This record gives sequence, C-alpha cells and structure tokens, in this order.
Amino acid sequence: MKDVAAHARVSLGTVSNVLNRPELVSERTRKRVLASIAELGFVRNESARQLRGGGSRTLAYVVLDATNPFFTDVARGVQEAADAAGLALFLCNSGEDRERQAAYLDLLEQQRVEGVLITPVDAADPRIGALAARGTPVVVVDRAAGPGHCSVTVDDLLGGDLAVTHLLDSGHRRIAFVGGPRTIGQVRDRITGAERAVARAGTGELTVLETARLDVAQGRRAGERIAGLPAARRPTAAFCANDLLALGLLQQMVRLGLRVPEDLAIVGYDDIEFAEAAAVPLTSVAQPRHRLGRTAAELLLAEARAPDGHEHQQVVFAPELVVRASTGLGPLRSSTVA
Repeated sequence: MKDVAAHARVSLGTVSNVLNRPELVSERTRKRVLASIAELGFVRNESARQLRGGGSRTLAYVVLDATNPFFTDVARGVQEAADAAGLALFLCNSGEDRERQAAYLDLLEQQRVEGVLITPVDAADPRIGALAARGTPVVVVDRAAGPGHCSVTVDDLLGGDLAVTHLLDSGHRRIAFVGGPRTIGQVRDRITGAERAVARAGTGELTVLETARLDVAQGRRAGERIAGLPAARRPTAAFCANDLLALGLLQQMVRLGLRVPEDLAIVGYDDIEFAEAAAVPLTSVAQPRHRLGRTAAELLLAEARAPDGHEHQQVVFAPELVVRASTGLGPLRSSTVA
C-alpha cells in the first residue's frame, strides 16, 4: 500500500479509503489510485486485514448433501444475496455426517466468517448454539430452529399431507412412504404429514420403507423391495421423501417392466429440474428453493450487521403440489389440502 501511495502521489490513508470506503474519495483521485494498483500488480493481504478487523468478508453455507440439486438451487439464492452484499460464499458439504458437520463449524469459526447458514444433520447439535453464543450469527435453512436462531423452512407437514391426500383422492389405498433415515427432521415431518392425511381420510394404509440415505441408489433398492411383494400386498402408490429417491424408484420400476403410474404411482419432493425431465414426468411437492436461500442469507446479513437490534425470525414457506404424469394426471398445481 505504501508503494501504491507513492506511485499515485497520495497518502496511505487515501489508498485505504479507495480499497475500503471508495465513496469518501473523489472520482479523479480514485481512478489515479486504481491505475497505480493495476500498474504495480497490487493485491491486498486479506488475511492480514481479517486479523486487524476481527472478521472476514465471507459467508458460509453448510449443506446436508451437495449431490442433491435441491441444495444447489438453495445455494444459488444464498449466492445472490452474498453477491449483492459484496461477500464471498464458502460451501461446505456435511454429507449427512455429524462429525464432518462439527469439523466444518469449528473451522468456520476459526476463519471468522461473517455468518453461517446450515441445513443441519441434527438441528439440536450443541455446536450450533455454541457458535452463535460466541458471536457468529447462524441461520438454520430448511429446518425449523428454536428461538435462539433465525430459520427459514418449508412446512413439511403440509407437504407430506398434500402428497398423500393427492394419492388418496386418486383412488389409492395401499401407499408406501420411501425415505430415511428418520433422524433427519425433514423426513420425520414428511412422514407425519403423510400419516395425518391417511388418518383424516379414515381409509387407506401407509407402509414406511425406511432408507439409509436420500439418494437415487436407495430409491432403486426401495423399488426392488416393492416389486418383490405379492401383488395383493404391493402398494399401488409411493410417496418419496425427495425427488432423488423418486427418480431411482421410477428407474427401477421401468427396469423391472412395471408401469408408472399404472402399476405404481409416484410422488417426489422438492421439484428439482430433473423431475419434469424424467422419462415419466414426476409429480412432486415443490419448495421455493431459490427464495429459501436468499431469504436465509438476508436474515443472516441483517443479524451480522446489526446484532444488538436484531430479532430472530422463523420464516415458514408453504409447499405446492405439482401434478404430472407419474400419478396419471395432467399438469396441476395445489397448495391447499381439501
């Protein structure tokens, strides 16, 4: 910075203002300093700036599963808000692993990030609360949180209810829920919503086929289990905890010569782009993925920049059922339960 100041014939403070508070410097002086920076090849020492200032110009998002396009779409919403605030974004993939999640939280605190967004493996993880208590703002994404944090989520109880109500209204009585593990809060809520729909209807049977993960391979394995049941006991419809499971299930049905939706109607969850592009376009419960991420990041920035006056908010969006060929009906949308 001293070399830049000498080259541009300005004070060291002027160079600092150009880098950090450009609105305080006249346009003519700013252009002269920027020209000197370009000519000398100056790059600011961001690590040193962080040590002096006690923080970094970065946000972090710890995602549950980076292989799931749902989280990629949420991250795009986070990125949009970060870009608007002039911040960089770190993406960390816990891979549904508690120990990896804990390691990332420790590392991000050491890096003095401005704030952390997290879709947790376990929302009750004490490290999340401890991180916030020590001064790093935390917003929980796609999962409800207690009063100590902001959270942005979708009503998964309603989503499960919408999916199974649609199947019941279509005449199905033997319905499978495919998803797991139950330790994931979103899975539990979607099962509960599905059970609520069956109880309200007073008819039908819901069989839970728990999976080890929420991916395509587990959907294929669930398809093998369903296809192996005697025809008299085999479910005629399946509600999957996410679209990856639903797509794997659909693939396996086709491989085994079973028809969708004639032999098995399928509903997914998330409405990722691949859902509509599937061999049989997939009925799915849509979440506002981009809006989810942007809203979470905006809450995080509000807390980071005005911690004393910040009031925690729990934002809940309503899901929407998008009906396609995998349940035998044309394109329809519904956000209410009859």
